[in-house]
Amino acid sequence: MIGKTNPGRRSLTIITSHVNADFDAMASMLAAQKLYPDALVVFPGSQEKNLRNFFIQSMVYLFNIAELGKIDFSAVTRLVLVDTRRKNRIGELCRVLDNPELEVHIYDHHPKHDDDIRADREYHMLTGATVTILSDILREKNIPITPEEATIMCLGIYEDTGSFSFPSTTEKDFIAAAYLLSRGANLNVISSMITREFNPEQIGLLNDMIQASRHYVIKGVDLVLTSVTTDNYFPDFSFLVQKMAKMENIDAIFALGQMENKVYVVARSRTDDVDVGDILDQIGGGGHPSAAAATVKGKTIAQTEQLLFKALYAKINPRRLARNLMSSPAIMANEETTCKEAKALVTRYNINALLVAESSPNAMGFTGYITRQVIEKALFHHLETIPIREYMSTEISHVHPDADVVEIQDKIIGNKQRILPVVEDGQVVGVITRTDLLNTLVQQNRPANQEFSILDDKSSNKRLRMVNNFLRERLSKHMMKTLVQLGETASQLDCSAYVVGGFVRDLFLYRKNEDIDVVIEGNGIAFAKTFAQAFGARTHTHQKFGTAVIIFPDGFKIDIASARMEYYQFPASLPVVEMSSIKMDMFRRDFTINTLAIQLNPGKFGRLIDFFSAQKDIKDKTLRVLHNLSFVEDPTRVFRALRFEQRFDFTIGKLTSSLIDNAVKMEFFKRLAGKRVYAELKLILKEENPAPTIIRLMDYNLLKVIHPGIIIESDLKHLLDTTKKVTDWHDLLFIDEPYERWAVFFMALIRHTDLQTTHEICQHLTIAPRYATMFGENRIHAAQQVTRLEWHKRISNADVYNLLKAFKTEVILYMMVCTGSEIAKKRISLYHTRLRNVAITVSGKDLLGMGLAPGPVFSKLLQALLEAKLNGLVKTHEDELAFIRSNMSKLKGRRSPA
Repeated sequence: MIGKTNPGRRSLTIITSHVNADFDAMASMLAAQKLYPDALVVFPGSQEKNLRNFFIQSMVYLFNIAELGKIDFSAVTRLVLVDTRRKNRIGELCRVLDNPELEVHIYDHHPKHDDDIRADREYHMLTGATVTILSDILREKNIPITPEEATIMCLGIYEDTGSFSFPSTTEKDFIAAAYLLSRGANLNVISSMITREFNPEQIGLLNDMIQASRHYVIKGVDLVLTSVTTDNYFPDFSFLVQKMAKMENIDAIFALGQMENKVYVVARSRTDDVDVGDILDQIGGGGHPSAAAATVKGKTIAQTEQLLFKALYAKINPRRLARNLMSSPAIMANEETTCKEAKALVTRYNINALLVAESSPNAMGFTGYITRQVIEKALFHHLETIPIREYMSTEISHVHPDADVVEIQDKIIGNKQRILPVVEDGQVVGVITRTDLLNTLVQQNRPANQEFSILDDKSSNKRLRMVNNFLRERLSKHMMKTLVQLGETASQLDCSAYVVGGFVRDLFLYRKNEDIDVVIEGNGIAFAKTFAQAFGARTHTHQKFGTAVIIFPDGFKIDIASARMEYYQFPASLPVVEMSSIKMDMFRRDFTINTLAIQLNPGKFGRLIDFFSAQKDIKDKTLRVLHNLSFVEDPTRVFRALRFEQRFDFTIGKLTSSLIDNAVKMEFFKRLAGKRVYAELKLILKEENPAPTIIRLMDYNLLKVIHPGIIIESDLKHLLDTTKKVTDWHDLLFIDEPYERWAVFFMALIRHTDLQTTHEICQHLTIAPRYATMFGENRIHAAQQVTRLEWHKRISNADVYNLLKAFKTEVILYMMVCTGSEIAKKRISLYHTRLRNVAITVSGKDLLGMGLAPGPVFSKLLQALLEAKLNGLVKTHEDELAFIRSNMSKLKGRRSPA
């Protein structure tokens, strides 16, 4: 089957392709052989594993193949190159290019480069596969093709176009495949070759690649780099890279594999911002804009990464559009707004320029803009009440959302304009500031020769990732179905729905959380009502805040909110709520870890949005606020910070910790309503183990926020640890009786406060009367009873019962916490586990039947019987009746016999 060269022959035509030939290369060589029937087919290097197996198993007889080592290079007068035009891609055959009378014919679909091999005859077209070009020529020349040949050629098209799913696929690829099918191409064979099943070795390497993946943002473009090392050459590396890109929904990926003494680089891209063929050309490789490869000799993976990063910064030139750079919605003020009111606006939203709209908005919705500096100067000159129209800049340009950076730069810098409106269909849809433009230009102009041995994984303004599979793994089918239904309803109402906050955070922390919070970009209340009506639920709405609760028949609830941004009128106030976008809604949140959102709309379901690097903070186990005035605006966030820190075993960031200290020092907590402090304190006490968080409150001197009179003793930690042990002990009894666990911890916290201070605490926190009584009078009384249990050496079960029967479970457990006496603990434990459940079987009816007259004697006799049973003197019903009879004569009120 191997073609043999003729030693005497001085005119030899050979057909070849690139090293590591794939199906398209093989198919193109077969097609070229139809055009050059006397030529020899020569593989310059190894072929893909599946390709070799395909040769061995079936159709090698179709090729007139010659072994590379048996070719007389000096005899080659015509070189036919298919699927490549690069000298460094044809291995040892590049020596043929030195032949003085060599004629070169090239058939290729890769983009042209300045250093391509010069061709005497060239057939070039940007198609999905090279064999598309050749099959078109065969069809035009009416050269017959057998079904076997058609199958191989069609296989090349399917492979190189990803079964017509790659962005490089063109109309001509479809036409060529249709022609080859008409020539008898066997789709069953093609399907069996294209569809590859994973073997254990492939699965292991793919897992290593995923675990080693790193995200980078280069010039605003998000891409993934991964690297692996294997002892031997792994022929399916490119196949695994393609699978990883698809599984992880990656827009651009570069995979480096150290195999033997070479580093193989495989890249895939589905974004116009990243031309992987052009990038890998910089390190000696090449390919399409969407798929490329390179082989680097004599360098390590680290060195190859350095080369790759230089190429990335040199070649990534994203077409950044206004819609990608703008902030939305635009903050605007009316022309009649006073300078004082304008100052409040720029402070509230932390912006440096404000768009101005006329009283009756014109088609564009704005007439000018005014900067923070102008406003502050106006206030300095006591012009607080003057309308801003008097001082605003009226020469203002705008751009369409599809405007590129060049146009944006021209209008902002050229016009010395602080803020640039983005207008679509006559409406302002966003604004771009000078800072936005500067950040983009800095990213684009980062030096290409910079070293990247220590390169930060910096996030973009919005990091997107598909987590559909992750959701299916973590959630029940019922929960998934509910999320899908929420997304479908949102699309019906032409709005966007996102599941947000703690639910998403806990997904990535692998913690169970079924408290679903959904944010709607639109009218959340209207959405909730529509959803409830469609799925048999009811709603409870809060018009003031634009929120609603969907309540299902089984009691399951979903919280719905309209996307909103909050601002605070003064420190520690309740927020004022306005409609906004999802980004601003996330920005109002307390901590970065709570800013993840997953879109639910069909077509975008499972799209994870991370504006503020929440994933990184979760990975690093760090708790950070979103802005420096966070605790000033809402001091209750401090309580949540400490609670989350202990619950998740996180560390509060250094800046966030200093901001907590500042909030305590500035005494912003004094302005908090006691009810809000109480709500946060209850949440802390309801944690599985609240002790560490309470200790952290003490570290920051925050227990005084509850009341300055709270006495902090050195035994507080021990007391809290004991409380947890006691409540855990109770929970393990599996007593079918609800109790408020948090209340036990609260009483432990205020153990050393007197009754007057306790009343003040309950009044300040607006604690409900039933709890106020428990924490005050009941707790003080319980302490007195504990003393009796500790000091009385001999005490009956009945006495223990009578001492404790008036107390609820919470107070009983508190008594066990407070006592240091083992005797007292055993007596309280005996009461809680056995004595309190002791009951007599004799009733008042039995007493009447025995001739006793109703009255005080009834209760005295029954109480005596209960005490006797508690003390073990009676056990059975008969014992109880006998006890009654023996004690009747001692009591008055006996009825005379008839």
